[in-house]
Amino acid sequence: MITCNNLAKQFAKVHAVSDVSFAAPDGKITALLGLNGSGKSTTLRMLAGLLKPKQGQALIDGIDPAHKPREAQSRLGLFPDRFGLYPRLTVREHIEYFGRLHGLSGQALKLAINHITDRLQLGSILNRRTEGFSTGQSMRTALARALVHNPQNLVLDEPTRGLDVSGVRQLRRVLVDARDNGCCVVFSSHVMPEVERIAEHIVIIADGKTVVSGSLEEVLAQSGAANLEDAFMHFSQAGRIQQSEQLL
Repeated sequence: MITCNNLAKQFAKVHAVSDVSFAAPDGKITALLGLNGSGKSTTLRMLAGLLKPKQGQALIDGIDPAHKPREAQSRLGLFPDRFGLYPRLTVREHIEYFGRLHGLSGQALKLAINHITDRLQLGSILNRRTEGFSTGQSMRTALARALVHNPQNLVLDEPTRGLDVSGVRQLRRVLVDARDNGCCVVFSSHVMPEVERIAEHIVIIADGKTVVSGSLEEVLAQSGAANLEDAFMHFSQAGRIQQSEQLL
């Protein structure tokens, strides 16, 4: 389970995140939505222990990544924006490297690599360097790194960006499979139909603050909208108006 309690982060005079709170339960897919610059990526980086909050707390299965990053990260699979691959490493080397970072070695590491290779159909590219990969190949490699240690929690920053229909379908199957196995899945996205299709829990943030959190039905009911896109715009605009009023 992943929780955020009154998270805030400031860069110089810029308040990237002001007050983000939500709980993402195990066995469900939680979508984190917001306009560009709303604080989504900063929030996910605090969850991953890559940034320390100015105030508030993030918890990964009750562990604070700001104070116990290695322990929290062992419970977490991270899929970063733009994949973050090393172009001179092969797919196998990526998976092995991240497996070792999470404490796998010997036969356990070998079995983990074989399992994730089969699961994500990586056999044909396993020994290729990732330089020049297509978006779909890069996605599968980044996903393999995130899943090699079989984490209880999975955090993905805009994972469908640039993917074709085949890539989106494969990613969807992996996320649903992780959810069905009791994993806590949190992902950010701008693709509303995809969110409506797979997310059971929705969190919308605007100008660095949580403005609504709940099931799709609850979000629609609170906004009075007929679909998620309209509800998203309703809450995003409301959050911006509230922020503007506070500055007056």
